[in-house]
Amino acid sequence: MHAPAKGSPLFELGDDEIEIGVGIHGEPGRRRAKWAPANDLVDELLNPVVADLPFQSGDRVALMVNGLGGTPISELYLVYGIAHRKLADLGISVARSYVGEYCTSLDMAGASITLVKLDDEIERLLLAPAEVAVRVF
Repeated sequence: MHAPAKGSPLFELGDDEIEIGVGIHGEPGRRRAKWAPANDLVDELLNPVVADLPFQSGDRVALMVNGLGGTPISELYLVYGIAHRKLADLGISVARSYVGEYCTSLDMAGASITLVKLDDEIERLLLAPAEVAVRVF
């Protein structure tokens, strides 16, 4: 077996397919699915995250919707709005929100959802000033 030629995709998708659980470097996902309504896709992304900690009614969270580089900001806000509503329905309060491209894979389409359970210390740290090195080309 040999590596794909430089610039060729690591996997192919049909016109009606998506990958779920894709690595940010374009690795194949955990599973392949057919296109579905946004509400259903957010369920696919959000439900395993909520169940993992597990999060529960009364929790306060920071919700991040991260674009992978090729998803329009309007679609990221659509994902955020659906996720926020679904969390509210579970009694989980979104105290901090982040929507944008924080960790990208060039121009890859898609989004990820991250939840952080907040306590006083974590929220204070999220609000603290920070500096990052940025190289402008």
